[in-house]
Amino acid sequence: MTTDFTYVGTELDLFARATNWKAYLRRQVTPYLGRDVLEVGAGFGATTLRLCSGGHDRWLCLEPDPALARRLEASISAGELPPCCQTQVKTVHDLACEQAFDTLLYIDVLEHIRDDASEVDRAMHLLRPGGHVVALSPAHQLLYTPFDAAIGHHRRYSKKTIAALTPPGLRLVRLRYLDAVGMLASLGNRLILNQSMPTSKQVALWDGIMVRLSRLIDPVTAYSLGKSVLAVWKKS
Repeated sequence: MTTDFTYVGTELDLFARATNWKAYLRRQVTPYLGRDVLEVGAGFGATTLRLCSGGHDRWLCLEPDPALARRLEASISAGELPPCCQTQVKTVHDLACEQAFDTLLYIDVLEHIRDDASEVDRAMHLLRPGGHVVALSPAHQLLYTPFDAAIGHHRRYSKKTIAALTPPGLRLVRLRYLDAVGMLASLGNRLILNQSMPTSKQVALWDGIMVRLSRLIDPVTAYSLGKSVLAVWKKS
């Protein structure tokens, strides 16, 4: 069991209130959520709260940071998360291959993992046939800033680099960029502000206005621009 991991980021609480962004994400990933879901790097459950409808047989939250896992467990015990949710202080490499899931979720997680190719390969072995691996990550290495470094990002992805993680046994069924307007804000931060952490007002502006605009613009651009990249793999 993994118990010595401490998450270095401080942005989880800051982005927990990004309700418009999480609603947009939910629309994108809901078609791939099966009955048994494994959410990798669940943090304290802010994304779980928005994505888990409660109609699942099991929603297993893996979180290697014991402090974050305790917050998540407290939310489950308090009834703030559906009763189908469970918590384990582990990584996917700690799980036995006998466990099988319909969906593995990596929401802003792969960029924190040094050996991301090994991670996706391991995820494939935990999937039932026909199941999906869903990954959302920050896009475009050009946009890498002190903020990325401060919260433990090893990289940002392009469509090409995240597609290159595809192991034998998985095939890409969706690959798109999200949040075209947010990409412009991120570019401004990269070229001008170069902040190590956004302010709460900046997050509120992004979520309240930019995400709403992106939801309209992204389909028009055929999801060809965005500050995040979404990849969905299906197991043969």
